[in-house]
Amino acid sequence: MSTRARVARIEVRTTADDRALIERAVELEGTDLTTFVVGHATDAARRVLADRDRFVLDAAGAAEWDRITEGPARDLPGLRRLLDRPTPFTS
Repeated sequence: MSTRARVARIEVRTTADDRALIERAVELEGTDLTTFVVGHATDAARRVLADRDRFVLDAAGAAEWDRITEGPARDLPGLRRLLDRPTPFTS
């Protein structure tokens, strides 16, 4: 966990059962509620973002990726027509 000061607040509503469950886990880990919740929430956030920001390939997948990305670009007539049209965003 970061040593930076915690100044931003997040408030959540939960059921009494969920609260008791979380507090039990906090006690078993020997930490405090904030550290537990923030730690697990940021871990989950990193996993969600990792699925969208990067991907891991085995050797065969990496070889296929290289083959695809190093080859010539496909001609996409629809995209070519779109790019040939005048744009309203420049004068």
